[in-house]
Amino acid sequence: MNNTQRAPQTSNLPVRTHRPVAVILLLLLFLFLMAQVSVLVRQQAMQDVRLRSAADMNRYTLSLQQTLDRYKDLPQLLASHSELLNALLHQGDADARMRANLYLEKVNTIIGTTDAYLMNAAGDTIAASNWFKERTFIGQNFSFRPYYQQAMAGHAGRYFALGTTSNKRGYFYSYPVKIAGKVAGVIVVKIDLNDIEGDWNDPLLDILVTDEDGIIVISTRPDWKFRTLKPLSQPDLYRIVDSLRYGGQELSTLDILWRDKGPDGSQLITLVEGSRLDNPSLDGVRTRHYLLQSNPVPNSGLSVAVLASMKPVEQRVFRALLLTAVIYFALLLLVLFMLARNRIKQERAQFRERELHALEENDARIRAIIDNTQAGLMTLDAQGRIESCNPTAQKLFHYREEDIRGEYFSKLLAYPDRPVCWQHITAAPGDSAQELHIEAKARRADHSLFPIELTIGRMAANDERHFIVTIQDITERKQQESQLQRAQQQLESRVEQRTQDLTLANARLQQEMTQHQQTQNELIQTAKLAVLGQMSAGINHELNQPLTAIRSYADNGRVFLQRGRPERAEANLEEISRLTERMAKIIHPLKEFARVSSGSPEPVCLKSVRDGAMSILYGRLDRQSVSVHWPGGLEHVYVLGDILRLEQVLVNLIGNAMQALEGQSEGRIDIGLQCSNAAVQLSVRDNGPGISPEYLEHLFEPFFTTKKAGQGLGLGLSISHRIVESLGGRLLASNHPAGGACFTLVLQPVRQPFTTGQP
Repeated sequence: MNNTQRAPQTSNLPVRTHRPVAVILLLLLFLFLMAQVSVLVRQQAMQDVRLRSAADMNRYTLSLQQTLDRYKDLPQLLASHSELLNALLHQGDADARMRANLYLEKVNTIIGTTDAYLMNAAGDTIAASNWFKERTFIGQNFSFRPYYQQAMAGHAGRYFALGTTSNKRGYFYSYPVKIAGKVAGVIVVKIDLNDIEGDWNDPLLDILVTDEDGIIVISTRPDWKFRTLKPLSQPDLYRIVDSLRYGGQELSTLDILWRDKGPDGSQLITLVEGSRLDNPSLDGVRTRHYLLQSNPVPNSGLSVAVLASMKPVEQRVFRALLLTAVIYFALLLLVLFMLARNRIKQERAQFRERELHALEENDARIRAIIDNTQAGLMTLDAQGRIESCNPTAQKLFHYREEDIRGEYFSKLLAYPDRPVCWQHITAAPGDSAQELHIEAKARRADHSLFPIELTIGRMAANDERHFIVTIQDITERKQQESQLQRAQQQLESRVEQRTQDLTLANARLQQEMTQHQQTQNELIQTAKLAVLGQMSAGINHELNQPLTAIRSYADNGRVFLQRGRPERAEANLEEISRLTERMAKIIHPLKEFARVSSGSPEPVCLKSVRDGAMSILYGRLDRQSVSVHWPGGLEHVYVLGDILRLEQVLVNLIGNAMQALEGQSEGRIDIGLQCSNAAVQLSVRDNGPGISPEYLEHLFEPFFTTKKAGQGLGLGLSISHRIVESLGGRLLASNHPAGGACFTLVLQPVRQPFTTGQP
């Protein structure tokens, strides 16, 4: 006995010693796995963001380039027009300048540019498309602009800047106007790029256009305009300010805290957002991470940059880590479960060894029966040709296997039985049953016929359809059936004589059953009337309040009519109407419960049964302060029964539970529901003292009661038990392990219900 107690302690010692080590190793493995997953997923997500943003950047670059290239040759075309040449030759001629103004206005309207204007060699504007506006370019000197200086040098000029007059962003194209081979003036076309900003809209990307100094000139973020991606040197800042390129803009640098350049030229940056400089209305400061990629626009001096938010990368990494953690712990729980299961198996080893010996003996007997079975077996191909047969089949048909291999199986059947077998063999897999079982006539090699029991079943081998045929010689059985038929005829003659006596006895029994049914129905109706008596006091109390209110509203209405206030009288009449509806609802359960049931089972929804029972009991429940808790999903559960009888059973069970809870401060009744394909179980459990064990087996006997004198005759449970049995169900009584009595209704389901547990 002492050895038996020491052995488990000795065997458990290594497990307890190594358990902390195993926990540490599992935790380290988990951390290593999470780190690896985080790195791999982040790399993949970064690559996806990099490729997607690069593709978007190329698309936006091409869009900007196409917009600019649409107007690049327009100044060169205008430079040779006669009206502009004439205006330069005759600068003092007002008519010549007006014709040039009208021509530029027309060109500006047709082409869709922002402005077009002509400057002389001194940089003074002598003609402009906006000549008629208050803030016209005429008379303005733009010799300080680089595009003017480039054109005066004999080259085509390109430049992005804020207009000094309009203070609007624009891209300027210029071209020299030559007369007699000398540069006499400059023609300039201004393009508005504001529309491009409106077309660029991507929630995951911030799109920028920068000039050659890194100043943001176009942005999907308004607060980033005219800010720089990197600090400007003092000479560059003086140069930009002197050229009035961006007017009085501050040209501050974006708050980039950290940069990490990649091998492909992209940068991971951390940007401070929400500062007073970005948006004065914001108080908080936050940092965000972006992937910055840029691409120059050819021959424009501009570059397109995209800032892809890294938030999707972080979300993807978080989801991957969460999924990895769930899978890891699920596998860990599975391993722990398998280890626990293995330990339980080891504890049951001795019992299994004893059972194994018995199973081996049974297996030996079964194998002996199979080996001695006198049934023929054949396999057929998809066309019904014989592939193989066992020795029993060869003996039945007097054929050797090599003689009938490859022959059609119908050769072994009589002519009348062949069509049925061929129909099963040639049918599509879904057109007939998987197995054909018939009695037929078989043909031996000597053409003699004998009766057989034939089974043809489908089987699959190497993705091809085959058939297995089982043949049983039933010659002896047919002979026995013939003998049984003769014995049956003799038995039928005796049965006819006995039937007359049984018919008379059955008639008397039917009469007694009818009388018994009538007595039972009367008892049921009597029990219902007893419940109605208990309900009457509660309903009397419920009706008293509406009647008092109706009297008050009627008296007040009469006074209002006398005082000439019909609208108030009409309001009182409406209140009286609503109170009468309430009284009708209170009385309706009385009429329904008192009605005699039809007695024929039909599909009944448990939600309707619940509503009917609660409408009958609500007054008693309020007075006694007892709460009833029903499970959900009752509207989807249907049982075979009678709604009135089921209501009566539930009213009786809940009423008994309420009586058991008398004197308790917090009475509770729980209704449980369990559904399966075979039965629906509805349980009524209270938290009362329960039922004495010696009373359990007598609860359903007539006139047996444990109640106080005057509280019942002891017929309620007996009648409920008979009602449930008449509906094909059962009524069971027990004490719940947690305390209180529990009555269970077992009913027949109408259709497959959903599975639900206890509430």
